[in-house]
Amino acid sequence: MESRPISPEAKRTLIGLACAVPAYLIWGMSPIYFKTLQSVPAFEILMHRMIWSFVFLMPVILLQGKWREFTGALSRRQSLAPLSATTLLVGFNWFLFIWAINADQVLQTSLGYYINPLVNVLLGMVFLKERLSRPQWAAVVLAGVGVGNLVVFYGRVPWVSLGLAFSFGFYGLIRKTAPVGSVVGLAVETMLLTVPALGVLFYLDHLGRGAFLRIGVRTDLLLMAAALVTAVPLVLFTRGARRLRLATIGFLQYIAPTCTFFLAVFLWKEPLSSLQLATFVLIWIALAIYSADSVMTYRRQRAGSAP
Repeated sequence: MESRPISPEAKRTLIGLACAVPAYLIWGMSPIYFKTLQSVPAFEILMHRMIWSFVFLMPVILLQGKWREFTGALSRRQSLAPLSATTLLVGFNWFLFIWAINADQVLQTSLGYYINPLVNVLLGMVFLKERLSRPQWAAVVLAGVGVGNLVVFYGRVPWVSLGLAFSFGFYGLIRKTAPVGSVVGLAVETMLLTVPALGVLFYLDHLGRGAFLRIGVRTDLLLMAAALVTAVPLVLFTRGARRLRLATIGFLQYIAPTCTFFLAVFLWKEPLSSLQLATFVLIWIALAIYSADSVMTYRRQRAGSAP
């Protein structure tokens, strides 16, 4: 019995999944990498992440034929201005993530990236005047109840989770105004911080406090590998996102915080109280409602555009 040939659309989807799923897995498992650098201060790791990511991305820009787009982004105010703002946001987001991992707050990072899609919906309503459907309102309210549960009953504001969710939310919001691709945008952002990052590292080395070339070859290689942890999943995601439906990407984005959640609970044995679990459950329900509404909206739009 002859097997049917794979249709071009199915092949496109399979290639998209083969790129996007590993990207989310790398993002979700990245806490393991940062845990191995606990002996290095989070701010110093951030400086290396900026520098080595820029070094890695420049050959990618050249190989993909995006040099003109890169130089254009630096010369045009309408792209450089928003990218200057997103540089600060992504720097803060990365620092907070690295600090939280090495401070044994991995569960908070997981919660932050679970909340992020709902924060995006909220920011779209406030700044882009987007109207929310009833399911989206329900999802946002449930997420608010989940965070409020920690504040009222647990007596602690999950500031790491909120900081990650809102900084990345505003990052995405502002990046919409910059007419550049994701790889070129990240190259510009890392370039803008590379010069001050080099200055910081040279100063630390002058004081005899820098980790690079001082602790050991293993640490040096791990610091340089920050480029791979940063840029490789982005390149994979970009290639995958072009070939996948938006609804599919919407589901895949939960791979990363789910991996991080399991790492925190089962590998590093972070305490998970019943109140914390209740918050996660409320967020998961909110995301299920949000995802179902996104899929139904997507199907209605496809049906409406069909000839």
